[in-house]
Amino acid sequence: MKKIIFLLILAVIPFIVSAQQITKFAVVDTAQVYRAYFRESSAVRNYEAKKAEFQQEITELTQELKNLQTKKIEAQNRNDSTQVFRLESEISKKATYLTEYTRAKNIELENLEKRLESSNDFYSLLYSVIAKIAESDGYSMVLSLQQADAVLWYSPSVDITEKVITALATER
Repeated sequence: MKKIIFLLILAVIPFIVSAQQITKFAVVDTAQVYRAYFRESSAVRNYEAKKAEFQQEITELTQELKNLQTKKIEAQNRNDSTQVFRLESEISKKATYLTEYTRAKNIELENLEKRLESSNDFYSLLYSVIAKIAESDGYSMVLSLQQADAVLWYSPSVDITEKVITALATER
């Protein structure tokens, strides 16, 4: 009888141990992975070049406005009301143009950035790499740090971001 009970206990122990297994979670910073993965891509270089070009144009337009403001002050000091009126009109037109230009270029840059970030090929590869790492390291769930309201705290020991970046680099 004792042998039967002992064998029963031995048979049940693995089920008890597996039922008490702790679920492992991991987190990944997908924005950091994205930046690391696309750092050298031509699409990102193109985006950065356009961004620099737009910023240079905005800087030049802003400098033109400053020069006009200086000329206006000089005309005011000379009591040249005709010149002051003409410069005020020109300043107003250029300021409006600068505002509209900046708004349009920011929208263009945002659209380029969204297209880069929503690359289906990238995300398919990203999810595949995350799945491989999660399965090989025994994680039951991987959370994205971009949904900050879902992750209130995490230990750096469960952050697999660098593993994902390294794995993506080898997938290229």
